[in-house]
Amino acid sequence: MKMITVQELKAWMDSKKEIQLVDVRETDELSICSIGAEHIPMSQLAHEPQRLRKDVPVILHCKSGTRSSKLATYMERTHQLKNLHSLEGGIMAWAEHIDPSLSTY
Repeated sequence: MKMITVQELKAWMDSKKEIQLVDVRETDELSICSIGAEHIPMSQLAHEPQRLRKDVPVILHCKSGTRSSKLATYMERTHQLKNLHSLEGGIMAWAEHIDPSLSTY
């Protein structure tokens, strides 16, 4: 599993690099803050690997990076996915370094 920093993700987004950005947090966390990712909760995604693209980098994110990195490791081992990245520090790092206007929790 590869890690990606919030600065690297921001650069990819600014350059319009084709990616799939997936928020694996629980539904109730979405109302607090969001960076516009596709929402597929961790518990659901673990059983639906077909929802992840194989032709572009897939970046998973959660609140702090813990859940997304565990899920990425699981998905790589179980479903042989090789294009997964976990957002280092999660949405909290995004709020701290990229968009301080985001609410945090």
